[in-house]
Amino acid sequence: MTIRWAAAAALIAVSVHVSSGQAPRRADRQVVIVLDGLRPDYVTPDLMPRLHRLGQRGIVFSAHHSVYPTVTRLNASTFVTGAYPETHGLMGNTIYVPSVSPTRVLDTGARENLESVGRAEGRLLTAPTLGEILQSAGKTLLAIGSGTTGATYLLNHTVANGAVMHSEYTLPQALSPHVIERLGSVPPAATPNRARHRRAVDAYLTLGLDEIRPDLTFIWLNDPDATAHAKGIGSAPALESLAVVDAEVGRIEDTLRSRGLLDRTNLIVATDHGFSTHTGELKLSALVEPFARPMSDGSRDIVVAEGAIYFRGRADADRVGAVVAALQKRPEVGAIFTRPRAGGGAEGVVPGTLSFDVARWNHARAGDILVSANWSRAKNDAGYEGTTTLNGVAGHGASSPYDVHNTLIAAGPDFREHATIDVPTGNVDLAPTLLRLLGLQPAPSMTGRVIEEAMRDGPSPASVRVEHLKETVKSADGSYTLTAYISTAAGRRYLDYTEAVRPR
Repeated sequence: MTIRWAAAAALIAVSVHVSSGQAPRRADRQVVIVLDGLRPDYVTPDLMPRLHRLGQRGIVFSAHHSVYPTVTRLNASTFVTGAYPETHGLMGNTIYVPSVSPTRVLDTGARENLESVGRAEGRLLTAPTLGEILQSAGKTLLAIGSGTTGATYLLNHTVANGAVMHSEYTLPQALSPHVIERLGSVPPAATPNRARHRRAVDAYLTLGLDEIRPDLTFIWLNDPDATAHAKGIGSAPALESLAVVDAEVGRIEDTLRSRGLLDRTNLIVATDHGFSTHTGELKLSALVEPFARPMSDGSRDIVVAEGAIYFRGRADADRVGAVVAALQKRPEVGAIFTRPRAGGGAEGVVPGTLSFDVARWNHARAGDILVSANWSRAKNDAGYEGTTTLNGVAGHGASSPYDVHNTLIAAGPDFREHATIDVPTGNVDLAPTLLRLLGLQPAPSMTGRVIEEAMRDGPSPASVRVEHLKETVKSADGSYTLTAYISTAAGRRYLDYTEAVRPR
């Protein structure tokens, strides 16, 4: 049975042009498998043999970058817009949107919170998405997920003429009975989330291949992230979660091969961010609280959303400066970003801070200060490098190299074979590259680049101009030095990491 998939939301106007003057692409489908929180050093023959072999068959991108803040829903938005938060407007996993609530923050892991932003603001993401662009070109996007309801929703939140299939909902809603008929009831969530991962992959291998036949599919599995958050990097459950998602990658590849579709499919395995062990010293809300003032409704006039600090109403420059000065003295605080100076440059409006422009975070929805946890190269008990001062067992979100450096592997008829590419790339490059693979031009709003050097008919990776530079700023009293390390490739900038240094 073939189902006709109707659009569930109106599109903004997007100009789409078919590429011309290029060799014809060999694949007729693109499949992106997102393994949440997959550190590059997890991909070994022992821990993840199927993904390791996939990389040997195709390409491993050894200088790939998450977008800072290195959190899931922000990077999900970057995956589908090819833009930084300065353009797409989803500022973090936890966000503050006064038009929705002037006193509380919103968890973007909940789909209903994202929908409330869309209703209040007129648009959830302030950049065109892959789903919208593909609809304009008569193509379809299928988004499937086993993680939070929000992460999957962001992959195709207007639904366009495709679909969204999450463990807890289906869009368009009219399709839900048919999905349950084909896939059965939803298993409970677990750590690792084995049964829900299998159901998500089943959704693609049955409904996706048999009925929807999408041009582009995102399959988002929320391990190893969820298990490592709870149990720690290198723990027995976290290693088990690697084996679980590795087997699902293998099952997708094996099914496509058995059905004669593998040589017509580009498989891309990506991740939203890296991962670090947490040491728990940073309590940002407590550090900021002495500077807050009471409001008439009993609330406080400073709101903290993860690392973002918002002053309700017009921010007073002296108070912003005072908060920054206090944070610069705290060893658990790493990089601090503030709004750009009028004349531009790497330094923000407060001395010793980096400009939001360095992080590409300068949007109307941005806060007044953005703070990263500090980090170290120390190893945890399992031997994995990288700690940050955030709370919990382990996680991500900082501008450390361990949170920024993440995984990208690709194999298929349009990609080079048996290659490792050390040219810098980023999550922001995924959308324009996918459009090129689909025979379409990137949207003007996309600040990512097409990874041309990965293509069989593309330029040699050695021909891509790569540079490395750094931007250093110092606090007014000289006690805090902050450096941003940046790579450039083909004229595009990637934030590698930041480093804060204080006198001992």
